[in-house]
Amino acid sequence: MSAASAAGAVPDGRRVAVRVPATSANLGPGFDTLGLALNVHDELEVEATASGVHVEVSGVGEAGSELSVPTDETNLVARAILHVFDRVGVEAPGLRLQATNSIPHGRGMGSSGAAIVSGVLAAKGLLDGIVDVTSDDVLRFATELEGHPDNVAPAIFGGLTIAWVDDTGPRHKQLAVHRGVSLLMAVPEATMSTKLARSLQPDAVPHADAVFNVSRSALLVAALTQSPELLFDATEDRLHQSYRASAMPETSALVGDLRAAGHAAVVSGAGPSVLVLATDPAARLEAAAIVEDRAQAWTARLLAVDIRGGTVEPIPTSAAA
Repeated sequence: MSAASAAGAVPDGRRVAVRVPATSANLGPGFDTLGLALNVHDELEVEATASGVHVEVSGVGEAGSELSVPTDETNLVARAILHVFDRVGVEAPGLRLQATNSIPHGRGMGSSGAAIVSGVLAAKGLLDGIVDVTSDDVLRFATELEGHPDNVAPAIFGGLTIAWVDDTGPRHKQLAVHRGVSLLMAVPEATMSTKLARSLQPDAVPHADAVFNVSRSALLVAALTQSPELLFDATEDRLHQSYRASAMPETSALVGDLRAAGHAAVVSGAGPSVLVLATDPAARLEAAAIVEDRAQAWTARLLAVDIRGGTVEPIPTSAAA
């Protein structure tokens, strides 16, 4: 990240368009480490104005909906934009945001991570020519707000990511998913608080369970990138899913039924959605039938891996006319 140039403030009327994918974190054993970008997207247009913060939301989180989001400077996207400006030492302009959201909220599909990445990328676009915000900066700023990089890394870079933190800050490795892997997301009507889900985990786990998850996490990387036939064994977990089961019994039961039928099913992120990593399209349809046969209301969504990640593009001034 370079220092601010003599150009100074962001000019009024500068506009950018941002598109960020949903994500699924953990993928079973890879707790707080593995993440996968999905082809469900939130889209955002941001304009620099003279003053104030104004947010318009359509789709998920719109005004009047059950999970409506703030429309002022407390909006998570706006907070992320302002965070970046503060971190780079440039005075933030006023902001006009138009968000079109498709990622479900509170379902374990990375909606908060996507909102944060959207804001960080928007700030990067608005700062073009003033401060050079690198991809490493984007990951660092997003992690500062999210608290951990497992969701924001795939939202930024796309594909399968391994994320970790060292003395220099958050880091990542992006990997391509084997073309034989087919994704199914089972999304319930119920929501789940990430904070509550994390509070249910113990501070320490048995040594045998830690070793178990190390082996399965390593195997999962191989299964997703080279050997999909190993996905069932590779998605076993002893670190987090069982501890959270009491808070989302329908999710736990669905995972159990899917796995009993031979499908590599895991809790998506903090839940309550369930991700199935199928070895072929036919197996995915079989899993979808199990989901749709539940007494509770679940939606089976046939998804794909998003390989592009988050994007930000300038909107030409002429487009505003």
